[in-house]
Amino acid sequence: MKIYSFPSLSNPEAIVLLLGTMPGVQSLAINQYYGHPRNHFWKLLHTIFDEEFSTDYNQKKEMLQRNKVAVWDVLQACERQGSLDSAIIKEVPNDFTSFLQQHPNIKLIAFNGQKAAAFFKKHVRLTKDYQFITLPSTSPAHADKSFEQKLKAWEVIRAIK
Repeated sequence: MKIYSFPSLSNPEAIVLLLGTMPGVQSLAINQYYGHPRNHFWKLLHTIFDEEFSTDYNQKKEMLQRNKVAVWDVLQACERQGSLDSAIIKEVPNDFTSFLQQHPNIKLIAFNGQKAAAFFKKHVRLTKDYQFITLPSTSPAHADKSFEQKLKAWEVIRAIK
């Protein structure tokens, strides 16, 4: 089944770009990034930025804006059955050249898991230098690390200002 990613959650003042691979089935169904209730993404960011947790998607997006964080996916489209990144085939990357031109303050590009980093490396060539980091996946499919272990790794994005 061919699926498509969402538009980025961003503004031109963003300094951190967080990249996933492609929204999962539950996220696509509710039209929200990281929509699976067991995904740690939103809880991690609220904790890192010392923001009160909210389940309201608009408040989550506002939290990103306040903290100069952009969220997007490496892939614009692909074919996949289910939600696992390992099932992705016929992938099409997003247009990072245009995105990064429109977001000149981006300093750090952080990948939410190994697969996002691998697809980026496979498909994207940049002419400007950025800091890159691959973070533990927030997906419930990657339960090999506790929330606390993920939080420790993800706290690096707070230091970028």
